[in-house]
Amino acid sequence: MFQRNNKLAIFFASVSLFALPFQLLAQKVNQSSNARNTVFIEIGGNAGQYAFNYGRIFYQKEAFKLTATSGFSLWAEKIDGSTVWNPALPLELTSLLGRNRHHLELGFGITPFLEAETISSFESGELVQTKGSRDLGAILPFRIGYRYQKPEQGFFFRLGYTPFFKFTGNSEENITFQPVHAGIGLGWSF
Repeated sequence: MFQRNNKLAIFFASVSLFALPFQLLAQKVNQSSNARNTVFIEIGGNAGQYAFNYGRIFYQKEAFKLTATSGFSLWAEKIDGSTVWNPALPLELTSLLGRNRHHLELGFGITPFLEAETISSFESGELVQTKGSRDLGAILPFRIGYRYQKPEQGFFFRLGYTPFFKFTGNSEENITFQPVHAGIGLGWSF
C-alpha cells in the first residue's frame, strides 16, 4: 500500500511541477534575450548519470529568468549476466540571476525512472531480475550553480552542486539522500 501511494505521489509531483511553465508561457517574454532555447548534454546533474536535454527561458524580467528543462537518459544495469536499460526523464525548473552572460542558477526538479525489479540471492550474492517486471522510482534533485549563456546564440555551459533524494520501490530503503553530487553541462543556446 505504501509503495503504491509513493508512486502516486511521485506521479502527481511530476505533473504539478510542470503545469506552471505552460501557464506562464502565455506571458510575454522580454526580448532582451534572443537565445531562449538550449540543447545540451549534462554529466551528473539532475539525471544522476547523464542526460540529453532541451531547455527554454519562459519568463524574463531584467536580471531574473525562469527556465524549464526536460531530457532523456538510459541507465545500464547489469543483472544476472545481461544488461538491462532503464529509461529516465529528467525535468527541472531553474531561476537564473544575472544580466549578461554569467548567471547564478537555483533550481529543483524530478527525474522519474523505471528500473528492473530485482531480488537478491543469499547463496550466490547476485541480483536476479524478476521476469519482465519494472518499478517506478524518482530522483528529486536541487541545484545551485553557475551558468554561462549569452543573450544571443552561442556556447552554453553550466556547473552545479546537485544533491538529491532518491525514491525507489524495489529496495528495503525506499528513500535515500545523496548529499555529494554535481553536474556539468555543455551545449548550444539559440
